[in-house]
Amino acid sequence: MFRLLFTAAFLYLFSSPAGAASQRVVFDGPESERKWTLKELNPELPSDWSPYNFLVLEMKASSPQRFWLAFHGKGTVQRRQMHPLANVWIRAAVPLQYYRQPNRAGHDLASVGKVPRNSFWIGTGGVYGPLNAVDAISVAMQAPLGQPVLEIRSVTLARDDPGSDILDRKPVVDQFGQWIPADWPGKITSLDQLKKGWSGEKAALGAGDFDYCRYGGYRNTKAKATGFFRVEQLDGRWWFVDPDGHLFFSTSSTGMGNGGGDARLQGREDYFAAMPPIEPSPQPNRRPRTGFYSWNLARRHGGADSTGWIDLALSRLDTWGLNTIGNWSDSRLWDAHRKAYVVNLRGWGMETGYMGMPDVYSDEFPKIVDKSAAEQCAPRRNDPWLLGYFIANEPPWPGRESLVVDIILDRPPSAIQREAKAFLAQGDTPERRREFIYRAYERYLEVINAAIRRHDPNHLNLGLRFGGGLPPAEMLRASKTFDVYSMNVYSTSVNRKVLEEIYKVTGRPIIVGEFHFGVPGRGLAAGLVQVRDQAERGVAYRYYVEQAAAFPAFIGTSWFQWVDQPSTGRMDGENYNIGLVDVTDRPYTELIEAMKATHRRLYSVHAGQTEPFGVKPRPQ
Repeated sequence: MFRLLFTAAFLYLFSSPAGAASQRVVFDGPESERKWTLKELNPELPSDWSPYNFLVLEMKASSPQRFWLAFHGKGTVQRRQMHPLANVWIRAAVPLQYYRQPNRAGHDLASVGKVPRNSFWIGTGGVYGPLNAVDAISVAMQAPLGQPVLEIRSVTLARDDPGSDILDRKPVVDQFGQWIPADWPGKITSLDQLKKGWSGEKAALGAGDFDYCRYGGYRNTKAKATGFFRVEQLDGRWWFVDPDGHLFFSTSSTGMGNGGGDARLQGREDYFAAMPPIEPSPQPNRRPRTGFYSWNLARRHGGADSTGWIDLALSRLDTWGLNTIGNWSDSRLWDAHRKAYVVNLRGWGMETGYMGMPDVYSDEFPKIVDKSAAEQCAPRRNDPWLLGYFIANEPPWPGRESLVVDIILDRPPSAIQREAKAFLAQGDTPERRREFIYRAYERYLEVINAAIRRHDPNHLNLGLRFGGGLPPAEMLRASKTFDVYSMNVYSTSVNRKVLEEIYKVTGRPIIVGEFHFGVPGRGLAAGLVQVRDQAERGVAYRYYVEQAAAFPAFIGTSWFQWVDQPSTGRMDGENYNIGLVDVTDRPYTELIEAMKATHRRLYSVHAGQTEPFGVKPRPQ
C-alpha cells in the first residue's frame, strides 16, 4: 500500500532531549504511515500522560498537506488531523484535551471541529478517552502529493502551554500576503509586476456567452413571472424562476467582497514583513478587517475607500457565467442591483446557545427572532434581486445530541434546561436525548420560519445548509417546511442516492451551498477536497457541477470561496487554496476557464438534453 523512507540520524540534537533521535518520514503512495514506540522518540517519555496537557513537537513539514497524528495504547487508536504551517521549523504544542474529551465550544461544524494554534491547527473529532497507557505515536497521510517530508526533531510533554510558534527566521509572509518560504511560477515580486497582471485581466473581461437575461435566467425560456424569484417543477424537473419568468439555475461563489478573510495578527506580528491596515467592516456589528486581500484591492483601485472592486467583481461574474452573489458576501454587492443574491441570516441566538442550539423554550426566543427577522428581512421584502434566505449554516447537532444535552444540563438554569430535565425524567437514554434535541429543532424552525414569512412573504426560504450527507431522519422530515433544501457537500461529487433520499422525504428542490477543490502549495493547504494541480481543479468543478445538475430536483451550486484563505490561517486556522482568485487578486485561469465551459452547458444538462461532463478528477 505504501512506501516510506525513514532515517534516524542525530540531527538537531541541540534542541532534542538527551538520547532522542530526529525522525524523517517521506509520505508516498495511496496511504502512508509511520509508527514509533515512545522510546524511539524520546526515552524519557512516560506512558501515563495524565499529568500533562500538551504534547510538544518540534517539526518541519515540506508541504501544507494535512496528516493524522495518532496515539496508540490499550488496543485503541486516537487520531486527530494536523495542519502545520509548511516549509519552516515550528513548535507545535498539541492540546491533549481534544484527545481526552469532545470540544464543547463553537456553534457550527467548522468552529466545533477544529482549534487554531499559532503554527498549526488541529481537528477535534475522533475517539476520546484517557491517555494513561500510551505506548506509541504515529503519523499518516492519505493520497500524498509529491512525496511530502515530515521531520520531527523533538517530542516532549508539558503541563503548561509552552506556546506554538515558528522557530525559523521570520517574517514568513510578504507585503502582498504571499508565503515567503515557498516559491511557485507567477509569484509576485513587485507592485509593477502585479499591476501588469491586473491590467491584462481587466482588458479580457466581457459580457460572456451564457444566454442570460438581466436577472441571470435563461433568456429563451418562459414561465409565469411574479416579480420575485420562486421555484417550479416543469416536465419533471425543478428550476428557480426569475422575476421575469425565465428558468434559472443558480451558480455562485461565497464570500465575495474586499475582505477575503481576516489574517490573525495579534501575537504573531513578527510573522509579517508588513502589517495590513486595519479597516472598519462595512457590515454592522462586525469586527474590523485585517486582510492582505483588501490591502491588495486598495492598491489596485486607489485606496481602502474605493468601490472599484465592486464593478470588477460583477464584471467577473458576467465573464465567468456566475449568475448569483453567494452568501457571506459584502452587502454593497447586493445593492449594486446587477446580480441575484442570497442572504445568510443571523441573530437567532445560535452563537451564544448550546453548541448552536438557542434556548428555544425561553419567552425571549420569539422576541429575539422577530426582531432579527424584522431588521434583516423587512427592508428587502420588495427587492426583486434577492433570491432567498439561508437561515443558518451547518448545525453541529447530528451525532452530538447527547453532548448538547450535557451542555444544557451543565449550564445555569434556563427554560430549555427545565424542558430537558422534565423530558429526561421519563428516561435518560441516548435515544431520548436525541428525541429531545429534534423536538427543540422543530420548535426552532417553527419560530424562525414564521418570523421570516411574517416580515418577508415574497422571498424563498433556502433552509440551513446542512453539513455532510444525510442528516438524521427527524431533521430531514422537518425540512419539508423550507422552499429549497440546502446542504454543503465536500466531495468529488454529490451522491445521487443521497439526493434521491432527500427528495423522497422532503419533496423540495435541492442546492449545494458549499463545495470546493484545492491544491497544497504556496504555503496553503488543499482544503477539504484535494486534487493534484490547478488544471485538475477545473476538471473537478466540471464533473461536480454537471453531474449534480443532471439530477431533476437539483437547482444550484455555490463555490466556497471567492479568494484563498490567509496563508497563516483565518480565525479557526484554515489556510486553504480554495479561491477563484489568489490573495493578490489574480484569477486561477485553469479553474475559471473550466467554469465557463460548464456554465455554457448547464441549461441543456439540467433540462436532460445533454449528458453531463463525465471525466472524474484525479486526486494525485
